[in-house]
Amino acid sequence: MKNRFLLALISFCMLGFAHAGPSSGALAITAESPLDRMQELMGKPAPLERVESPDAVVTLLRMQGSNTIGEHLAPKLAAAYLEAKGIKNVRVQPSGVENESIVKGDLISQGKTVQILIAAHGSSTGFKALMDDTADIWASSRSVKEKEVTEGRKFGDLTSVNNEHILGIDGLAIIVNPKNKVASLTKNQLAGIFAGEITNWSQVGGEDRPVTLYARDDKSGTYDSFKALVLSETQKLSPSALRFESSDLLSSNVAQDEGGIGFIGMAYVGKSKLLAIADGATQAFKPSKLSVATEDYALSRRLYFYTAEKPANPYVVEFLRFAEGVSGQQLVEASGFVSQNVSALQPKLAGDLPEDYLALVKNAERLTVNFRFQPGSAKLDNKAIRDIERLAYYLSNQGKGKKVYLIGFGDKRKSEDRSKLLSKLRAMAVRRELVRYNFYPDETTGYGEFNPVAGEESSGSNKNSRVEVWIR
Repeated sequence: MKNRFLLALISFCMLGFAHAGPSSGALAITAESPLDRMQELMGKPAPLERVESPDAVVTLLRMQGSNTIGEHLAPKLAAAYLEAKGIKNVRVQPSGVENESIVKGDLISQGKTVQILIAAHGSSTGFKALMDDTADIWASSRSVKEKEVTEGRKFGDLTSVNNEHILGIDGLAIIVNPKNKVASLTKNQLAGIFAGEITNWSQVGGEDRPVTLYARDDKSGTYDSFKALVLSETQKLSPSALRFESSDLLSSNVAQDEGGIGFIGMAYVGKSKLLAIADGATQAFKPSKLSVATEDYALSRRLYFYTAEKPANPYVVEFLRFAEGVSGQQLVEASGFVSQNVSALQPKLAGDLPEDYLALVKNAERLTVNFRFQPGSAKLDNKAIRDIERLAYYLSNQGKGKKVYLIGFGDKRKSEDRSKLLSKLRAMAVRRELVRYNFYPDETTGYGEFNPVAGEESSGSNKNSRVEVWIR
């Protein structure tokens, strides 16, 4: 029985290796080698010397969707992209419509102006714009919905690595007034508060003061993420919640209301107080560079660009590569989000961890990347495919001469041995991809269900199935 289980797990893991073939995975976009893809992280957009248009003002790109992305980050990326292409006098201008902007610059050789149009009215509006061809790029602060995948089949598979592009990582920040004495909440308490089941701060250890709810509007991807991450299927946002399209305005209102609580992206905390959040019986964490970058924080979320599989607009792919590359990710971080550029940190570890684990990571640094997988699979997810390139780039520069350790973790199984085996097989899947870049990790191991970052009642299975990377 045990042998049959082992063979089944090995076969299961081998499915994850299939993505390296010509029909899927990192090489699906082009015929480039892995090393070519790695070098693209530092690549610059081609200089723009001429546009084939009789118009005096030429639109290069149209982006619509998430306010979280479009309010500040997208204009910065667009401006930097134009500057990298040699465009002069780049400026960001309001369009005259709230939450819309125009990034313009001068193509002096032709006496023309080029521009990128950005509308930030919420993630769902971006999908509609992509569908009716009023946007080339859909900016979203939540993943594509099944209904949208079905409706958007003309673009290809919106869940594939060719259509789904991870821009960066954000921590869904839970904010209160600076005078509020509550320091942390569980996800269940947070859900109870926003569902209107908990109406006074004294019910969660605070002062006797009514709770005032502040929430993003229905079109917001931030609101969609909050619903998916916090509220149960039977819970709805309380009708008493005050709704906002602008994250900046929401945050400033919470900072002035002693009973206020709201949810926003990390970049918009402002003068409000940040709460630590626990997922089930796990430790409560505030969103930080490490906890959010590794997606271990209970309310971490990905920021997305969605496009057609083969965009008709030639500037789309170039812009995406710029945004996902080293320079673009530096702008992601400068805008208050967490970039996907790999860096090393030395986290403070709890003393109750297994001795062999502590010995393995002693004097080691943890990298700001976790590899996660498609649900119920050993196949790397879309972010992990790109993160292999980023890790290889990091190791070829800052990581020279250092030992690399891959440590797998998993969800709870019928036995501890099964969980450990599957977690090690997932670590082996990451190792195999690194070998394609001529990097050979010094240790590949698995610790099974140990050290969960999410409770079983939530999305624990996908969150807990991960591979950490350490260097020494």
